[in-house]
Amino acid sequence: MAAQAVLFLLQVVTGFLSLALLLRFYMQAFRVSFNNQVGTFVVDLTNWLVKPLRKALPGLWGLDLASLLPAYLLQVVLAVAVVSLHGGSEAWSPLSLWPVLLWQGVLATLRMSIYLLIAALVVQAVLSWVSPYSPLTQPVGQLTRPFLSPIQRLVPRIGAVDLSPFIAIVLAQLVLMFL
Repeated sequence: MAAQAVLFLLQVVTGFLSLALLLRFYMQAFRVSFNNQVGTFVVDLTNWLVKPLRKALPGLWGLDLASLLPAYLLQVVLAVAVVSLHGGSEAWSPLSLWPVLLWQGVLATLRMSIYLLIAALVVQAVLSWVSPYSPLTQPVGQLTRPFLSPIQRLVPRIGAVDLSPFIAIVLAQLVLMFL
């Protein structure tokens, strides 16, 4: 019972911090302004980890690896904790277990990225109905635009309704099925 509680707390903490790091990574990758409530929160929450890493880990092709790498490493730590607490590590040799754990970290990071996209699409849809002039409308729109623009070119609006967020969510769910 205590192991389950520890694992639950570890999942919550690593998941929350990983999502914040991934959000920071994508906000920088898509050139989203950090001059809003979400941007300020993400920077304040992750600066203690990202700033020191930037000195040792430069960006690559404009991507902030100092935000992406810790998110990935947190997922690897979580995978190690799950295997250790469930006692599955005895069946594997350490040399064959590490590649599996590292791959699990990649898959978990990709899943979290897709969940983040789905959440941004839902928030954008809700904001467009409830409060289209909210200060969060522009940053959320900038986050989702790279995913919605190709769909909007292929699928025209039906009346005044844009189906591209719905199609993007369905496609993201399909990708999740394979991860």
